[in-house]
Amino acid sequence: MPMTVGTGVGADMAAVPERARMLERLGYDSISVGETAHNPFLPLVLVAEHTERMKFGSSVAIAFPRVPHITANIAWDLSKYSGGRFVLGLGTQVKGHNERRFSVPWAPPGPHLRDYINTMRAIWDSWQNGTKPDYEGEFYQYKLTSPFFNPGPIEHPDIPIIISAVNPFNARLAGEVCDGIAIHGFSTFRYIKEVLIPAVHEGARRAGKDLSKVQVRGGGFIVTGRTEEEVAKARERSRRQISFYASTRSYSNVMKLHGWADEAAQLHRLSIDGKWDDMVGLITDDMMEEFCVIGTWDELPAKMREKFAGINTQISFGADPTNPDEEEQIKEIIAELKTIPALGD
Repeated sequence: MPMTVGTGVGADMAAVPERARMLERLGYDSISVGETAHNPFLPLVLVAEHTERMKFGSSVAIAFPRVPHITANIAWDLSKYSGGRFVLGLGTQVKGHNERRFSVPWAPPGPHLRDYINTMRAIWDSWQNGTKPDYEGEFYQYKLTSPFFNPGPIEHPDIPIIISAVNPFNARLAGEVCDGIAIHGFSTFRYIKEVLIPAVHEGARRAGKDLSKVQVRGGGFIVTGRTEEEVAKARERSRRQISFYASTRSYSNVMKLHGWADEAAQLHRLSIDGKWDDMVGLITDDMMEEFCVIGTWDELPAKMREKFAGINTQISFGADPTNPDEEEQIKEIIAELKTIPALGD
């Protein structure tokens, strides 16, 4: 499949219609909304309404706080309304956030997510084909419905599911039971090549799937701007964000691969003490080079080609042009990014 280019649309619902139209005009193939401080699905209704061509989706919605039936229903309605352009992106989040922020019990996230996805697909099969509800998994079940609760068949029932992954189990799961993987930004390009992509391929082979059909999105931090000054500011914002992710023990495999286990442990201790500013200084320039693509708008296509060629099927690039000349420049950058060889090319 050819390389595609995506970006975020933001969660400010008042700004979504105009921004979505602009992003489609610039040539983006896909736009997404993440789940941080706002609900990821509500802005997508506006995206569906105000665009015609682009794919769009959650990047990513946290799965376990919503039971599978709720998520299946949201995805079904968005797919119907958009003419099949919706992509469901799901993530697990870490134990602490599930238990202490979302108030949901924790279980091994990989098997839990597998059951979640299988439950949704059983629900969709029931709605589309009239199949009798008869699914029972380790964590979820779907054994009851009635015509009153069935939204009925739609024109595009095969809703793509992309899951976020940092660790090999979920990467294998993405290849085996999903349509692709959204690689977490906290992944060095070495880690992606040596750990995640092989795991995705292993999962796809287990399921007898065509590897060329598996989507690979995300990975790394894109640090860019119009000028060197803007790039320098963006670099420090990303350095702070990397220090936050590197303090999370669930992501420690990335640090260990590069011999940074001691730094990861120190960052974790500082995070427990709330010393967020102290953490930033532990992220060296060498670490930044491993995690990031860094360059001005003019430099970015060549640098992204160097990092992403043969790895992804979709890459992300965000920009906010402020005048017609900048819009034309962004169009040219996006067009050039689409020429980068995709995974499998």
